[in-house]
Amino acid sequence: MNLHDLLVAQITANGPMRISDFMADCLLHPDFGYYTTKNPFGASGDFVTAPEVSQMFGELIGLSLAQAWIDQGSPASFALVEFGPGRGTLMADILRVTKGVNGFHRAAQITLLEASAKLRALQGETLQGYTPIWIEAADQIPSMPIFAVANEFFDALPIRQFVRDGAGWRERQVGLDDKALAFGLGPNTPQPALVHRLEDTNDGDIVEDCAVASPFVNTVGLRIKQHGGAALFIDYGDWRSLGDTLQAIKDHEHVSPLVQAGQCDITAHVDFEAIANAAPCPYSRVTPQGVFLERLGITQRAQALAQNMDSDVLNAHIAAHRRLTHPDEMGNLFKVIGLYPEAGSPPAGLEK
Repeated sequence: MNLHDLLVAQITANGPMRISDFMADCLLHPDFGYYTTKNPFGASGDFVTAPEVSQMFGELIGLSLAQAWIDQGSPASFALVEFGPGRGTLMADILRVTKGVNGFHRAAQITLLEASAKLRALQGETLQGYTPIWIEAADQIPSMPIFAVANEFFDALPIRQFVRDGAGWRERQVGLDDKALAFGLGPNTPQPALVHRLEDTNDGDIVEDCAVASPFVNTVGLRIKQHGGAALFIDYGDWRSLGDTLQAIKDHEHVSPLVQAGQCDITAHVDFEAIANAAPCPYSRVTPQGVFLERLGITQRAQALAQNMDSDVLNAHIAAHRRLTHPDEMGNLFKVIGLYPEAGSPPAGLEK
């Protein structure tokens, strides 16, 4: 028995399923889910995230959060939070670069939101010498100031897809064609949450909705509104969802989301407008990752690190800098938005 067989049996018994339910099963099924059974990160996995590209990424994130902590009076106790920490590489880089920030580590309660027991074990190994606590939901974040980061977290949250059909919408679903998984469309129904999208879409256009993102952002934003702190959300996407962005990656190559269920990563582009609208506290401008990192001094940091490198390491270092910042690579595809308190300012690297 594998996940494909389970999905076929479920669809046979109950009919086509929402894409959000399909994604949730593929990524988080307790026995066959991608994140619950595999270590997908890095060159030996299926994809490489920014912290795995270069230590510079995590260092600059750490300095931005530390500066926000200082700007807010250096609270004596706060939660240093990462959502979806992968192997723990980003948090390890944040902790290394902030070791010299007076009082920061002493005040920090390292908090990791992670559902996968397998990944929790990896994170514990990476963060040996520290005492992180793990949580499973945003409402478990401690009631104190929080300084948080989510890198490539929202893109893996389950989405629904709707195809415009006159004044209504038909939901894309996963059903069966013989015994193969196949996309299809549900009946035309009104979608009150998408009324505003009738203004900027035409028949046949696809709009994506990530229902679980808004309450998550609301919960994080309320912590910041009530207790202070800041959050950095970094992901690929843009201001407003339009078009089919559902994709699957295996062995660093794009594959069909319907093939090898549970064996590949499935993601979608992030709608930053929806994140901003869900925030109960101020938010920054959405900023390209390359611009954000340059404002934080990535080029100067790259030059400093390069001084003692031999040619092979130096070439890889230059390639990593380009990959993180160049408009044709991660620099424009990935965006950053920050949350901050009413009386505060956006985290360093971002603007109002």
